Amino acid sequence: MGNGLFLQNERQHQLYDRASQLADQIKPFAKESDKKGQLAEEIIQQLKNNHYLSMTLPEEYGGEHLSLYEWLVMQEKIAEGDGATALSVGWHLGIIMELRDEHKWTEENFEFLAREVSKQKLVNRASTERNTGSPTRGGRPETTAIWDGQGYILNGRKTFTTLASHLDYAIVSAYIEDDDQVGSFLVDMNNLGVSVDRTWDTLGMRGTGSDDLVLQDVRVKQERLVERKSGKRSGPKGWLLHIPACYLGIASAATREAVEFSKSFQPNSLDHTISKEHHIREKIGEMEMLLMRSRHLLYRVAEKWDQYPERRPELMSSLAVAKVSVTNDAQKIVDLAMRVSGGRGLSKDALFEKYYRDVRAGLHNPPMDDMVLEQFAKDLLDD
Repeated sequence: MGNGLFLQNERQHQLYDRASQLADQIKPFAKESDKKGQLAEEIIQQLKNNHYLSMTLPEEYGGEHLSLYEWLVMQEKIAEGDGATALSVGWHLGIIMELRDEHKWTEENFEFLAREVSKQKLVNRASTERNTGSPTRGGRPETTAIWDGQGYILNGRKTFTTLASHLDYAIVSAYIEDDDQVGSFLVDMNNLGVSVDRTWDTLGMRGTGSDDLVLQDVRVKQERLVERKSGKRSGPKGWLLHIPACYLGIASAATREAVEFSKSFQPNSLDHTISKEHHIREKIGEMEMLLMRSRHLLYRVAEKWDQYPERRPELMSSLAVAKVSVTNDAQKIVDLAMRVSGGRGLSKDALFEKYYRDVRAGLHNPPMDDMVLEQFAKDLLDD
């Protein structure tokens, strides 16, 4: 196991083994997903066949009520098979974990969604818009919800809607004009007026298929207004650690690939493989050190989250540090892997260049580096 990943009991060992098998099952289809800019149907089917989409549900709904630590163990391993798959399904499972633990919805609405997810249905939030950017930056959504006496009529366009073409439900943020308030609606993707605009064409994480969600006069029942935004600052969200876990998994896969490459590649200028060269060994050693450091940080924070639920508000800074530190370490690890592979790493026939492109996306997932660093500076410098 190594590299700072501590499996503490038999259940965690079993979950790790299940994630390893799932990673092996999805890996053959990762290249197709990357090429098409959509998660391959075979990957979606494997996730469903393995009942992975319901893992964070409470047991009474057919889930396995994963702790944060357990879930990150699985997410990191799946990311070794394909980072885009891990990041995509991470949003779905994280939302379920958040709703499960924070009781943000009415019992009726949560039960409805839980029953659907137990059937391996997919859900994601649709909150980002072209003019407002990430919801973590603030900004009122331009998507509107207007009450017509019988229900709400939604109009708008959402960007970065991960797995848009595969979703069964979307939790859509909108400005409720009658109430002068922002709320979120649970929208069935089969509703009339819901469509997906295939806009996703990016450098990395192409397989997430994060296309635009378009809503044109979409009618939603009153009871599907599932959340209203309060003026209070939101608390810490441990489930967002699925983001650094994903990029750590990519870095781990890149390290393994670099080790295998260095042990097998022997240019005719040497009488041994490059694994005997000092500068290669130094790079491999640094990659291993960064992996170990990142895992210690990530899983220690997750462990605290699970063990001391009453102290979770105190972990806000630790969660932010874990995300920023681990994703930046992952960048360094994959860069070192590219240096080990040399020009061959740029080939589309190799895995290195895909790791290099995918890991870059971690800098643009919340919380962003600048926001975290500014908050720390504010705490220290502003009276």
